[in-house]
Amino acid sequence: MASNNRMDIQPDNSDWPPKFIICVGTIVLKESKVLFIRLAKGESLEGQWSIPWGFVNNDETPEEAAIRETIEESGIKTDVDGLLGLQNLSKSGWLGIIFLSHHIEGEPNADGKETDMAAYLSLDDLINMDEPIEPWCKWLAIRVLEGNYSLIHAEQESPYRPRLGFF
Repeated sequence: MASNNRMDIQPDNSDWPPKFIICVGTIVLKESKVLFIRLAKGESLEGQWSIPWGFVNNDETPEEAAIRETIEESGIKTDVDGLLGLQNLSKSGWLGIIFLSHHIEGEPNADGKETDMAAYLSLDDLINMDEPIEPWCKWLAIRVLEGNYSLIHAEQESPYRPRLGFF
């Protein structure tokens, strides 16, 4: 008799187990402004302003990756306040996890590789900017600056502590 337990299924191809590519981004707030970086020449969003984004490495959690990517791309040290949400990205199998963070220290400074500019932008800056802004990042930043969002804080009593869970 065949097993009905999914864990007993052993497909013989490379499609198992299913895989997602996890990207993380962060909305970093400082004095009613959001941190943006401009992608350098040769990057997939070349010349566009974006929130700091990147991939989660195998040895880190999504929130650790978000903090690392923010430091790498902008020079800003930040701390995660909570989870803003998830976004199915335009490529099949790609998932975006977006955090809200606050500025701890540093001045916006592009890394000179992935990014060629970094700055905190106000709501007026975002609305009136004449340079290209990645549309989804602009939409999200405006929502946050207008207070139109819900934040899911890390659960401090999770049995998996110190690994964070957001509920």
